[in-house]
This record gives sequence, structure tokens and C-alpha cells, in this order.
Amino acid sequence: MRALILLGLVGLAAQLVDGSLGMAYGVTSTTLLLAVGTNAAAASATVHLAEIGTTLASGISHWRFGNVDWKVVAKIGIPGAVGAFAGATFLSSLSTEIAAPVMSIILLSLGVYILIRFTAFGLPRGNLGKPLRRRFLAPLGLVAGFVDATGGGGWGPVGTPAILASGRLAPRKVIGSIDASEFLVAIAASVGFFVGIGSENIDFAWVAVLLLGGVIAAPIAAWLVRHIPPRILGSAVGGVIILTNVRTLLRSDWIDASSGVQTAAYIVIALLWAGAIAYSVREYRRDKAGESVEAVESGLRERGAEEEETASA
Repeated sequence: MRALILLGLVGLAAQLVDGSLGMAYGVTSTTLLLAVGTNAAAASATVHLAEIGTTLASGISHWRFGNVDWKVVAKIGIPGAVGAFAGATFLSSLSTEIAAPVMSIILLSLGVYILIRFTAFGLPRGNLGKPLRRRFLAPLGLVAGFVDATGGGGWGPVGTPAILASGRLAPRKVIGSIDASEFLVAIAASVGFFVGIGSENIDFAWVAVLLLGGVIAAPIAAWLVRHIPPRILGSAVGGVIILTNVRTLLRSDWIDASSGVQTAAYIVIALLWAGAIAYSVREYRRDKAGESVEAVESGLRERGAEEEETASA
């Protein structure tokens, strides 16, 4: 019973992070399942079955708060489902030991870009509002879906930074659209796992408690992402991407860092991340204060012009 309660709390916390930042539900939940000895395919299958419910709840919540661009959902979600089915079907015969570090380097680069871009300059506005093309979203969805199924998580870490880096969609809509489209990915991956390994290795009690925790957290996360300023949200997302992928690289066979080196690296990253968020908060407040002053001055100018028109009449 204690294990089920713990798993439910993990599902709640993971969905709270995922719904707010567009990533981490699968990675967090799968990590716990692997830690207690679940094999990779069964762990990923368990998480994806739970995600059918959590992503549906999250998608509905984001939609109600106006965080979803349905054109983006369609363009990335369908290819994502194809990639997820393929990844789930062939997980038992594919090794991600070499692919994981390569993907982590790509994601780490995107994470560094996003952290610097949003912290130093705020939301990229040059491309904001421009359409996201199918030729960009379709391959992205295919790769993200495949990585998500084979790695037990990855839809958010691959899709969210790539779309954020384009600067064409506001962060809250990036996160809402990624969460909504993940529903299609979760269904396709689950079907693929049933085809590949059947249901005998899946603990449906674990699926239920992960689902319950995620459903509870979904509307809270959707509310948070609408009210967190884009500049701060971008810095937070960048830090998550960097920390997650540095962890993968340090534990890979390429580096195989000692526990002391890993701990030191995490502390340094955490300090830099906290500093970046603090700077973003300060700059956001400064910008808001400047906007308030401009609004007051504009109002005074308009009032003065009206008074002059009245006096001349």
C-alpha cells in the first residue's frame, strides 16, 4: 500500500511539472519504475497507459485555459503517434545506449539556447505569430514519438524545446499543445506495447495510481502555465532540459562520471539555474513597471489632447 501511495504522489508531482513545463512526466515515472526492478518495456508500457488518462485530462485543462493551438496538435501529434507505435513495437530489440547520449547533446544545446535566450532577452517576438510548418512539425513529431516510446519519456523534452526555440508560439501554448498532442502518442505507444509484449508484465494497479495522481494535478498545472510569465517559464524550461540531459550524459558509457563529479555538476547547474530564474523575475518586474509608466503617460497624453479639443471647441 505504501508503494502505491508513493507512486500516486510521484504521478501527481510528475504531472504538475509536465503540465507546467511541457515535459518530465514519463521520465520521472519511468525512472521510479526502473528503480524498483521493472524491465524497460513494462515500465514504459505502464507509464504510457497511465498517460492516456493524464494527457487527456491535461489537454482538456489546457484547452479550457486557452493554452492549445489545435493546428500544431494535428501537425505534430499524428506523426508522433506513428513514431511512438514504431518505438514501442521494436523496443525489446533496439538499444538506446548509443542514441541516448547523442540525443542528450542535441537537447542540451537547445536547453542552453533557451535558458540564455529567455533569461537575457525574454520571449523571442520576431517570429511570434508566424505559422509552424508541417515540414518542421512532422519530422519532429516522428522522432519525439519514437524516443518517447523507447526511452519511457521524451515527447516533451524533444518537442517542447524545439518549438520554443523557433520563437513562433508563446511558451504557454507550446506546453499546452505538446501536452494535448501527447494523448495521441500515449494511445499509439500503448497499442504498440500490447502488440510487442502483451499485458502480462503490466501492473494495472500501478497504472491506476499513476493515472489518479496525474489527473488531480492536470488542472492545477494548466492554471499555473497560464499565469507564469513567459520569460520566467522559458528560463525554468531551459534549466529542466539542461539538468535532465547533463544527468544522462554523465551516466552514459561515454563519460561514466563518478558520483562526486555528478553531484558537483548538479550543484553548479542548480545554482546557475536559480540565478537565471531570479534574473528573469527581476527583469520581468522591471519590464512590467516600465509598461505601467508608459500606460500612465499615454493616458495623460490622451486626456490632455481631449481637453485641448474641448477647449478649442
